[in-house]
Amino acid sequence: MTAVSLKGFLLSRNWRDTPGGVELELWFVTDEGPLCALIHGEKSTFFLSHEDLDTAQGLLSGQPGVEVRPLALRDFQHREVAGVYCESYRRGRQLADALVTAGCEPLEADINPADRYLMERFVAGGAELRGTVSQRSGHLWMENPAIRGADYRPQLKVVSYDIETAMEGVQLFSIGAHGVDANGEEQRHVFMLGEGASQDFVQACPTQDAVLQAFLDWLEDYDPDVLIGWNVVNFDTWYLQRIAEHTGRRLLLGRGRRPLHWRELDDEGVRRTVQCPGRVILDGIELLRAAFYRFESFSLQNVAQELLGEGKLIHSPDRGEEIGRLFQGDKTALAEYNLKDCELVSRIFDHTHLLDFAIARSRMTGLNMDRLGGSVASFDNLYLPSLHRAGYVAPNASKDLTASPGGFVLESMPGIYDHVLVLDFKSLYPSIIRTFHIDPLGLALGTRHGSEGDEETDEQATVPGFLGARFIREGHILPGLIADLWERRDEARAAQDAPLSQAIKIIMNSFYGVLGSTGCRFFDARLASSITRRGHEIIQRTQEYIEAAGHRVIYGDTDSVFVWIHEAQSDEDAERAGKALEQALNQWWSEELEREFGLESVLELEFETHYRRFLMPTIRGSDKGSKKRYAGVIRSGGEDHLVFKGLENVRTDWTRLARDFQEELYRRVFFGEPFAEYVRETAARLRAGELDDQLVYRKRLRRKLDEYQRNVPPHVQAARLYPERGMTPPRRGDWVEYLLTTAGAEPAEAALAPVDHEQYLERQLQPVADGILGFVGTSFDELVNSQIGLF
Repeated sequence: MTAVSLKGFLLSRNWRDTPGGVELELWFVTDEGPLCALIHGEKSTFFLSHEDLDTAQGLLSGQPGVEVRPLALRDFQHREVAGVYCESYRRGRQLADALVTAGCEPLEADINPADRYLMERFVAGGAELRGTVSQRSGHLWMENPAIRGADYRPQLKVVSYDIETAMEGVQLFSIGAHGVDANGEEQRHVFMLGEGASQDFVQACPTQDAVLQAFLDWLEDYDPDVLIGWNVVNFDTWYLQRIAEHTGRRLLLGRGRRPLHWRELDDEGVRRTVQCPGRVILDGIELLRAAFYRFESFSLQNVAQELLGEGKLIHSPDRGEEIGRLFQGDKTALAEYNLKDCELVSRIFDHTHLLDFAIARSRMTGLNMDRLGGSVASFDNLYLPSLHRAGYVAPNASKDLTASPGGFVLESMPGIYDHVLVLDFKSLYPSIIRTFHIDPLGLALGTRHGSEGDEETDEQATVPGFLGARFIREGHILPGLIADLWERRDEARAAQDAPLSQAIKIIMNSFYGVLGSTGCRFFDARLASSITRRGHEIIQRTQEYIEAAGHRVIYGDTDSVFVWIHEAQSDEDAERAGKALEQALNQWWSEELEREFGLESVLELEFETHYRRFLMPTIRGSDKGSKKRYAGVIRSGGEDHLVFKGLENVRTDWTRLARDFQEELYRRVFFGEPFAEYVRETAARLRAGELDDQLVYRKRLRRKLDEYQRNVPPHVQAARLYPERGMTPPRRGDWVEYLLTTAGAEPAEAALAPVDHEQYLERQLQPVADGILGFVGTSFDELVNSQIGLF
């Protein structure tokens, strides 16, 4: 057969040990359809320094399927290394563990064969495959093709699915599915247990096993690349797994009717990941969080309302009971409800471009689209191939766990101000890495150079860091990787490709966190400290420059300074000052870094925001200025808008009453409107019970209920009352909604005692009010309780 070349996008990867070596199974989507590439005879690989070979000889010699070869590579101590190649990954890990016990240090032994194979070929999402193609089970197949990284943007076929079940036991009512293919043709299906639904998109099935089988048959025929849903892994897919096991079968959700592979992420079996051969399963909640979306609640009802302006067909607190009633008496309505949930998820993905974000993230990191988090793995994927080509292998994680300082925060000056500007260093930590050549390999080479050369040569060849670090000026890797990502982000922004721009920003900004994480193989306190302490220095020196220019810096936080333009008489005056500071500081930093270090600066300060009115509050119960908490008024689109950072208005553990009260009170103060009567009226309405619908607290359980022993917070007290109030006890990770009553904290849906209005007055209204009233010469107590004393 003639060899052909195809471009594809990686959907899933898997590996398995076989008698003939490690076999890789890689699934791609291509323009010609889904393709499975089987790679036979791979090896599991790790490295040993030559110094360890003598000690390791007894373990390595005579081992079947193990080969040791000298390599033109060195470790970070500049010692020559050999490669150890095993026909079995399992055997390779066992051998590496035995070597550690013997006092050796095997390097990169934790990288599985599929990940190593792909990263060394620079496969990040897109790939070019060359080989002979055949058909098997309706899909394209290649045996041992040549594979290399390539730029390829896939057209993915997506299905949103959702299940409806009984509240107790393992009882499936229906499975809904919704998809739109590349031609815009819509698919709408509901597979329902029993007869009774009237819609033409409903397929009635006699048993729950038949419901599951009908869905799997349709899925195999429609053959989507991606499955999406809401909590789709840990609820819908896991529930179908339980149904399959209940009926004595495997859940064949993968392409070619392949079974799923599960892995538990916690001891309770509450959180899991799943691998679906030939497909990707993406959870809308986790993907929104990965893209840094923020919602008060990530329920489908709340997110759909906020993004789309509409919600579920049933969203009452007793939704589970209502679904059971519909199954018994109105399957037509149940089918509509089931399908509507699927359609909402499809529309949320479309509205937020979540699939584009997942694709962009995979193209940047080389991780699968469903691999969320994984910052350390992303860094390895990007860094290791370049490191190997530079002639080095990576170290194991350091045992020195010296912590590096966090972001720098200047002391704040509390008060209410006119015309406060925010000057922000664009991607400060990535800029520091680029400017000062901060790099794991650069540190290893710079440290060696410093130990061998004289002081003058050392100054010329390296850049000083902190904690004794020196970084080589030539031969580093990370600054170049960031420069490339930076350029690609600029291109994405110019092309208005927001998902790609966001993905690159998240990846670049994760690098400092990775280098400061003890789970990273490159962790070294000198690396992380050379970033953060340089950031501290930059913020402090920027403050000194601004104040020497006659302005006041009232706050600074990690990569921003807040400047009070006290002499400004208008918005135009303030904004002219901001633009002048931006230009002058960028020029000054460029000259300073050239003079002090002989470095070209890529630091870029931006005049980001102009607050027409600004509040920097005090720490509660103190006259010291707060940190990471402020509010202000900005003008956008010709209108004024209130902005809250870190205050009660943006915190979900405060009641709706407190948040709405804060927004209106601050608005009145900022705009010079009367506020005293508003404060008194709100307090009076609270005491009269008119605002009880705004008093619900909402907090997540961070541990199991029985793990709270000495300190039992209110939401746990309320959660422990669930069983006696006829409610299902919440588990770790669930949200608890509660009220403060005269009998203590009680579940919001089943509170029996009267609401304790005075507690809400003292804990919700008073702290919010006093955060601003002290700056206008009054207090909550003076406005509210002095009135009571008059009567």
